Amino acid sequence: MNLQKEWHKQELKAAEDSLAHRPLEEEYTFYHAVSSGDINYVQDNCRQNIFGSPAGMGVLSHNPLTNMKYHFVVTVAMIVRHCVEAGMELEQAYRLSDFYILKMDACTSIASICKLHDSMVLDYTGKMLLLKKENVISKPVIRCMDYIYSHLNCRITIEELAGYTDLSPSYLSRLFKQELGVPISSYIIEKKIEKAQHLLKYSDYSFIDIANYLAFSSQSHFIQTFKKSVGLTPKKYRDKFYRTSW
Repeated sequence: MNLQKEWHKQELKAAEDSLAHRPLEEEYTFYHAVSSGDINYVQDNCRQNIFGSPAGMGVLSHNPLTNMKYHFVVTVAMIVRHCVEAGMELEQAYRLSDFYILKMDACTSIASICKLHDSMVLDYTGKMLLLKKENVISKPVIRCMDYIYSHLNCRITIEELAGYTDLSPSYLSRLFKQELGVPISSYIIEKKIEKAQHLLKYSDYSFIDIANYLAFSSQSHFIQTFKKSVGLTPKKYRDKFYRTSW
């Protein structure tokens, strides 16, 4: 049987069995979380054992252990590319990848591969989080950055951040501007718009859903702010970039 005939036979069987892979949105949301240092999202993903769930993974080998090993390699390869694009030094990313693949190669059970997967993704995520903080000096500003990142779906005020860091609003504002070069309010908007860009690229959420999720006062306020920051309306941005940057 030639490859074309074998492929059509396999395709027919997969269709009859209703086998479907996980949505690309889920995979790329996860990779983005790792490369952006979103430790909370990645920890939650590990707790849910998404990697260890066979549903939607695809069959790369009929041997379950080998199949899991192949998926581990695919995951590492994708994470390396996303982390390098986000600023990780190329050689560091590849050496870390080689280290974990060699460790995985010695695993003799699916459970041990899943456990190693969680260690690997949390390692990359932690390194990306540190990378994004490396130019920040003071602990209060780092705490503000963490708080803002974890509360993008809320309305965040300077007074709230001041209370969180036990500093006066005026002092915290000066310190933040001095170390990051932008006012706190501008930084918050910047991070919300970055999240909005990600949702427009990788999800099917409506504009009003995104505006509500990111705690904008209205859909029109979201559209106006987005266009001012990006130069395009959310609709034009989605039309241009939806799934294209994968």
